[in-house]
Amino acid sequence: SRCVLHRFTRVRLSDTFLQRDKHLMENAQRWASSLPMNTVVLFVPQQEAWVVERMGRFHRILEPGLNFLIPVLDRIRYVQSLKEIVIDVPEQSAVSLDNVTLQIDGVLYLRILDPFKASYGVEDPEYAVTQLAQTTMRSELGKLTLDKVFRERESLNSNIVHSINQAADEWGIRCLRYEIKDIHVPPRVKESMQMQVEAERRKRATVLESEGTREAAINVAEGRKQAQILASEGEKAEQINKAAGEASAVLAKAEAKAKAIRLLSEALTQQNGNAAASYSVAEQYVSAFSNLAKESNTILLPSNTGDISSMVTQAMSIYNNLAKQNVQDASSAQTLSEAQKVKPEENPSSENLSLHLPSAQ
Repeated sequence: SRCVLHRFTRVRLSDTFLQRDKHLMENAQRWASSLPMNTVVLFVPQQEAWVVERMGRFHRILEPGLNFLIPVLDRIRYVQSLKEIVIDVPEQSAVSLDNVTLQIDGVLYLRILDPFKASYGVEDPEYAVTQLAQTTMRSELGKLTLDKVFRERESLNSNIVHSINQAADEWGIRCLRYEIKDIHVPPRVKESMQMQVEAERRKRATVLESEGTREAAINVAEGRKQAQILASEGEKAEQINKAAGEASAVLAKAEAKAKAIRLLSEALTQQNGNAAASYSVAEQYVSAFSNLAKESNTILLPSNTGDISSMVTQAMSIYNNLAKQNVQDASSAQTLSEAQKVKPEENPSSENLSLHLPSAQ
């Protein structure tokens, strides 16, 4: 097993070196084919920097526009583009904090700030930055769980850009931004994530349904409460109005009765008042006698029921006795009030007598 592992490791390393050498050869061929020839008079395009060597040593960097070089001695060694460069970061595997293997690729945006450092500080700037982005991505993903990887992609991108800029400062390269394109998870993890999402949605639906039921019950209870309050207020207003009506009726009856009594008393004080009272008593007696035995079978009657004159005479005698008693009470009350107004005589005050005793000789 050790031999197989050793052979597998050697194969992996050899494949890595072959890929690196292939990439370097492609870049060298691209640079060699794109390097301009020294024609003494050169026109440098905008947003490009041409690095010139004189006799194999760095001489200067040609600015955009018209430039002059010495033939044979001067040679254009590097051509650096000062535009923003877009590099596709190949898909790679990384392990998250909760031991989930992910396949992630991205896009890197960078710009060359110092052509001298980009030419002599590193052999292949693009390849170096790409490898640095991949290693930084692996290290940053190892600090996060799977859920945080999806939620914190912006912070992950900013952390990768910060780490690349710290290392690429010596190469004269500035990383502007890094974007993660795709994140692929294993099929089983994807199924479990789908089940989790469905469970979360069912939970949310159940919670919303329960909240709707609760709100409906609250609204129904509130409606019943308001209905009961309005009904009680209506009943209260009805009772108040009824009581006010009854009070007004009682007051009206009392005022009518008082007025009738006042008119009756005035009529009795006039001439032939006793005859009118006798007539009224006799009329009421006849009316009461006609209503006998209408409400009950048990009746108590005096012995002289048919003698109306005696009944009227008896009633008038009772009335006269009550009138005399009222007159006596009124006269006694007037006498008492006059007696209370008279002040009692004051007793003479005793004089102070001084006893003068003779002084002893």
